[in-house]
Amino acid sequence: MRKLQALKLKTRMILVLGIMTVVQTGVIGLVAVLTLHHSLDEQIGQRALDVAKTIAAMPNVRSAVERRDSDYLVPLSLTLAEQTQARFIVIGDRDGVRLAHPRAEMIGYSMADDDGDDNAPALRFGQTYLAKAQGSMGWSMRGKAPIFDEYGEQVLGIVSVGYHLDQVALTITRYSVTLIVVILLSFGVSAMIAIWFANHFKQAIFGLEPEQIGRLFSEQRATLESVKEGIIAINATGHITTINRTAVVALGLPEAQPHVGRPIEEVLPDSAMLDVLQSGEPQFDREVRRGERIIIANRIPLRQGDEITGVVSSFRPKDELAEVSKKLTRIQQYADSLRSQSHEYANKLHTIAGLIQIGATDEALALIGQETKAHQALIKLLLNAVPDPVLSGCLLGKYNRAKEMGLLLEIDPESHMAERPANIPAEDLVTIIGNLLDNALEATLAHQGKGGQVFLSMTDIGNDLVFEVEDQGGGVAETEHERIFEKGVSSKGETGRGYGLHLVKGILEDLNGTIMLEPSPQGARFVVYLPKQLVTPGKPEGSRDG
Repeated sequence: MRKLQALKLKTRMILVLGIMTVVQTGVIGLVAVLTLHHSLDEQIGQRALDVAKTIAAMPNVRSAVERRDSDYLVPLSLTLAEQTQARFIVIGDRDGVRLAHPRAEMIGYSMADDDGDDNAPALRFGQTYLAKAQGSMGWSMRGKAPIFDEYGEQVLGIVSVGYHLDQVALTITRYSVTLIVVILLSFGVSAMIAIWFANHFKQAIFGLEPEQIGRLFSEQRATLESVKEGIIAINATGHITTINRTAVVALGLPEAQPHVGRPIEEVLPDSAMLDVLQSGEPQFDREVRRGERIIIANRIPLRQGDEITGVVSSFRPKDELAEVSKKLTRIQQYADSLRSQSHEYANKLHTIAGLIQIGATDEALALIGQETKAHQALIKLLLNAVPDPVLSGCLLGKYNRAKEMGLLLEIDPESHMAERPANIPAEDLVTIIGNLLDNALEATLAHQGKGGQVFLSMTDIGNDLVFEVEDQGGGVAETEHERIFEKGVSSKGETGRGYGLHLVKGILEDLNGTIMLEPSPQGARFVVYLPKQLVTPGKPEGSRDG
């Protein structure tokens, strides 16, 4: 078995198809030879029997047998044997004694002595019959018929007509040679077909050997089960060919039930994979609602030449992607805050050090007091209005970044954000406020230049947390009010932009919050509403899965 596996696919197919052809042709040929042999025996036997009955019914033969006239019967039997192409014709009397025989020395002797068979069925019972035996003339097929008197009552003698079986053997030999030639030709044709089929088959499997395909299949299964993304594949008829465990868990499908081989519509009704199968157009980063969860799906058609043979869909829950985005955003915000604070305090320290070196101690003390007074006022406001340390740290960092940019972040002194419900993570608040303030600072700097202001107001009075961020960035065109929250859309028109507001919008949707864009005297105002009580609204089920 190992030696067979070591051979190339083409060699294996030639051997397998060749052996199958030889075996099939050989079995069919053997059956045909046996059938032909039996058929020829029957034909020769029937011919011998017909000739024997015809001779036995001849009146002149009957009369000569009654007279025991061998002189008449011998030449007659020889003539009849030549005419019927029989090997011999032997005529005997009622006692089985030969009256005519091709060999004169055998006349007068009993047919049973040398003919090798019993003549009793014909002589005693008047029956015609066939016999294959070796007699004085060798192996032959014999037809024996009784000779009756003119009334058909009394047996007068017997006629034995024999045909040699040499012709049968010769015919079988010729057929066997033909059969061997056919087997050899069939093997050659099978080898050619095997070569063509192997080449075509290997082209279809990219030149791989069966063992390589087996290893690749095992690797594929292990890879599919190890990735964190859900993966589903369907064939051209819409039946599932591959689905990994992550997909089963993410889609909430029963794990004990087999899904491979089932129609995709039966597993995931109204799946958009069928649209891709029909159109051949891939779909990327499509948001799909699955119950209470939202997943991000990619769907790519599989092609073999110009034909679409299936579709592969990979997806991950949106909350995982959003969590990664939020973490990256928070890290960026913390880095910006630290960099701004470091840069700002380095500048202040350099200025104070310079004033001290030139002896302007009063100015140095005044600068220190001014800086301390401004920060103390901000810190006091944050301590009273925003006791949450995460949110306070974010606002303090944005304040320092605004100063570094030459802008002023003004926080409404009437702001109050003491009650943060447990269902609203502080990290989500940081992401929302941080992105809005970053956008406002950049828009103000681009439109107003240094000296511009950004205003922030917060309140937790009532049933909602309300945040207002107002900039001096010149505003947003009314036609862009809806598009500004789409991924990749930015009023700055730069590549790599347009993700902050999209992320804010996604977090607010998860928290059942809303965001509104309003015009302000010098720019735009973003108003965020976050309900304190988390209520799961009814969501439409029309979205597609997979």
